[in-house]
Amino acid sequence: MPKKFYTDKDIEELHHSGVTSLQISDDIVLTDLAYEKANRLRFQLISDRADNPPAAPVRPYLSEKKPLPPKPTVDTIVSAAIAHPTPQALPKSSALEKGIRDAVIARLGDQVDAKLLDTIIKRTLKVTGMK
Repeated sequence: MPKKFYTDKDIEELHHSGVTSLQISDDIVLTDLAYEKANRLRFQLISDRADNPPAAPVRPYLSEKKPLPPKPTVDTIVSAAIAHPTPQALPKSSALEKGIRDAVIARLGDQVDAKLLDTIIKRTLKVTGMK
């Protein structure tokens, strides 16, 4: 008998249609994401085997939510540079320019003219005494 594979989408669809459990056997294969989705939705997986393992390995690093470090913004980069005006505390001007450029592009996307942005950054750093 061919194996039946369930993905996380299949488990979600079953759950939304009112199904609350699934009989697991050697012919039923849950992907690791399907197994994790079933656990999150409190979907009951019924097995005649005592250990009730998933058919695919569970990758715990996919289900553990770790906070991502905040992306630097223009405000945080400039504030940090102003707060620490000593030459040792300041990043090299090219690193500071790159950080500001990356933050502006992250916020505004391709709406920014790169050449104009570079000119504005250089002038601003010069006026503020950062360069």
